[in-house]
Amino acid sequence: MFLRELTEPVGRIRGAGPKTIGYLIKAGIHSVADLLCHFPRDWEDRERVVPLAQFAENPQVNTTVTILGHTWIGFGGKRTLKVLVEDGSARAELLCWNRRFLGNQLTPGRRCRLWGHFQYKYGKIQSGSFEISPEGEPQGILPVYPLSEGLNQNTFRHLVSRALESYLPLIDEELPQGIIEQEGLLPRALALRAIHFPPSMAELDRAKRTLIYGELFYLEIIVGRRALERRTIRRGPTRFAAEQNPEGLSPLQRRLVERLPFTLTPGQAGAIAEINRDMSGPIPMARLLQGDVGSGKTLVSFLAALAAVEAGGQAAILAPTELLARQHAENAARLLEPLGPRLSFLTGNIRASGRKELLKGLAGGHVDMVLGTHALFSDDVSYADLRLVVVDEQHRFGVAQRSLIMAKGNHPDLLMMSATPIPRTLALTVFGDLDVSVIRDLPPGRKPVKTHLARQSNEGKVYDFVRGELDRGRQAYFVYPLIAAAEEGRAAELKDAQTMAARLAGEVFPAYPVALIHSRIDEEEKQRIMERFRRGEIRVLAATSVVEVGVDVSNATCMVVEHAERFGLSALHQLRGRVGRGSEQSYCFLVYSDDLTQDGKTRLMVMLEHTDGFVIAEEDLKLRGPGQIAGIEQSGYLSLGLADPVRDAAELEKARREAFSILEQDPGLLFPEHRLIADVLKKAPPVTVTY
Repeated sequence: MFLRELTEPVGRIRGAGPKTIGYLIKAGIHSVADLLCHFPRDWEDRERVVPLAQFAENPQVNTTVTILGHTWIGFGGKRTLKVLVEDGSARAELLCWNRRFLGNQLTPGRRCRLWGHFQYKYGKIQSGSFEISPEGEPQGILPVYPLSEGLNQNTFRHLVSRALESYLPLIDEELPQGIIEQEGLLPRALALRAIHFPPSMAELDRAKRTLIYGELFYLEIIVGRRALERRTIRRGPTRFAAEQNPEGLSPLQRRLVERLPFTLTPGQAGAIAEINRDMSGPIPMARLLQGDVGSGKTLVSFLAALAAVEAGGQAAILAPTELLARQHAENAARLLEPLGPRLSFLTGNIRASGRKELLKGLAGGHVDMVLGTHALFSDDVSYADLRLVVVDEQHRFGVAQRSLIMAKGNHPDLLMMSATPIPRTLALTVFGDLDVSVIRDLPPGRKPVKTHLARQSNEGKVYDFVRGELDRGRQAYFVYPLIAAAEEGRAAELKDAQTMAARLAGEVFPAYPVALIHSRIDEEEKQRIMERFRRGEIRVLAATSVVEVGVDVSNATCMVVEHAERFGLSALHQLRGRVGRGSEQSYCFLVYSDDLTQDGKTRLMVMLEHTDGFVIAEEDLKLRGPGQIAGIEQSGYLSLGLADPVRDAAELEKARREAFSILEQDPGLLFPEHRLIADVLKKAPPVTVTY
C-alpha cells in the first residue's frame, strides 16, 4: 500500500499509551501515516566527538565524561541537582532541572556519553539542556522533531522506530522505476527510513532529495492535469475576434485607445494582445496578469471587458474592497460609457430598491458590465451571458469565492490580476496551469519613488521634510500598524493610528487638515474621507494598512510608514505604490524602531535597494517561506511536507519537466509505465493545490 493509505490509528503502535496518544492527536497526528510524515526538523550527528573544551566553537558538545560528584542549589522543593563531570579536556556542571532522579543514576566514577548545549556562566561551563546515556550505547544520527506540549524527543523517536519496524515492509513505491534510476533516488521505503534514522549524512541527503522530488513531481502532475482539463473545455464558435490591424484590437478597443491622452506601454499592449488571442480561441481563457503597482493593469482589464461586451456578452470586474471597486467603477464610467457599454456598480451597501432594478438588468442582459465586490456572486445575482470574469487583487479572494462567480457563467474567460507579484518559483507550483502576462514597465512620466530609512528617534526630520511637501501643495499618508494600541495592551510599545492622527493634527501639522481612516470605519464614511483626500480637502491622512489597496491620489507625494519593520515586504511595496502616481517626485519614509532586529534590517534593506516588485516578491519568499506569501496559506494554495519551492527550485524544474512530459504523451495516465502514477493519485493524493 501507499504511505498515505496507512490510516491505522497511532494507538496501534506498540508503546503508545493513552496519554501519549492524546498528545499526538492534539498535535494533529492521528494515523501511522501522519506519524511517519512528521519529518524531523534537524538531525544530530552523535558519532562526531566534540569535547567540552570546544563548546564555544560548536553549538553541540558530544563527548564521553566521568561523573565527579553531586552538589545541590536552592532550598526545599526548589532544590536542584548539579552534577560535576569531566572528559579530559575540561570540567563542566550539569544543571538537572526537575530531574532529581539522575542523582541515583549518575554516581561518582561512572562513565557516560554526554550530549548537550553548553555555555560559560558564573565562571563555569554549564548546561541545563543535555542528554546522557551509558558509555558504549550506539549513538548514530538522531532525528530532532518539531514537537508540541506533552511530547519529548525520546518517546517520539521510539514511536517512529516501532512504526517503521511494523509498517515499512508494507509501503509500496510511488515513483516509476525509470524516474528513480534517472534521478538517482532511493526507493520510497528506504528513503522513509533514512529520513528518520539515517545511517550517514550522505544517505540523509539522498533521502531528502527523494522525498522532495516525489512531493514536487506529484504537485506538478496535479497542476498539469488541471491544465489539460482546461484545454478540453470547448465553448462553441469563436465569440470574439480582433480586427485585422497591426495593434490586434477590436473596434471598441481601438476607440478607447484613441481617446486616451497617452499611449499604451509595451507591457500593456503585449498583455492585451495575449488576452485577445485567448478570448478569440475555443478554450476559455485562464490568465494571470501580473504588474507592479501603478503599471496600468486596470486599463488592460477594461480593454478585455470591451472585447466581451463587443462579442455580445457581459463582463464582471470583482474587487476586494468597496473603495477599490468604486474607483474602478468611476474610471470605467469616465472611459467606457462614452463608447456605449451599459455599466452598473454593485456592492453589499446598495439599497434594496436600486439593487432590485440592477439585478433585473443583469439577468435580462440590459447591463453589459458590472463592477463591484463580493456582492457580484451573491445567490440572488444572475447574469444573462457572463463571458468574462476579472478578479482584481486575486490573492484577497478565497478559492470558493472565485468558484462562485465563475459558476455564474457558462465557462467564462477568467482574468486574475495581482499587484503583488508572484515569484516565478511559486507561480510554477500554484499557478502552473495558468497563462501568465506580465507588465514590467510603468506609464510614461512616472518617476520612481525615492525610499529613505529613518530611526524613530529621528522622525522629526521626516516631519520637517513632509511639512515642506505640504507647503508646496502636496499631500501625505502616515501609516501605523495598529488602530488603537491601548486597546491591545501595547500603548508603550507601538504608535497607533488614532493617537497619532490627533498628534499630527494638533502638534505636528496644525496648519493642515488631517483625517483618520481604518478598517472599523463604515464603508460610507471611508468613501467620504477618501473622496475628500482625493479632492485635496484633506492634506494628511493617518491610516492603517487599509490604504494598501485604495484610490489613486496623484497629488500625494509622501508615504510615511511607522514601525515599518512590522509590515511584510509585499505590504510595504504596496504602500509605497500609493504615492508616485502623478508627475511629481514622490518619497517613501520607512520609520523603524531604534532596537531593530537583524531580520528587520534585512527586510528594510530590500525595500531600500529595490523598486522592482518582482525582485521584492522573490526576496519576501526567501525570508518568509511559501506559506506566508500573497495569501497562499489562507487560501489553501500549497500543502508540502519537506519541499520548499524556493530552496528546491532546481528539483522543481526537473519534476515539472518530467510531469508535463508524461502528461503530454499520456494525458489519461493509461500507459502501463504510468499506471502507478494514476494509482497514487486515486488512492493517496499526496498534495493539495488549488487557487
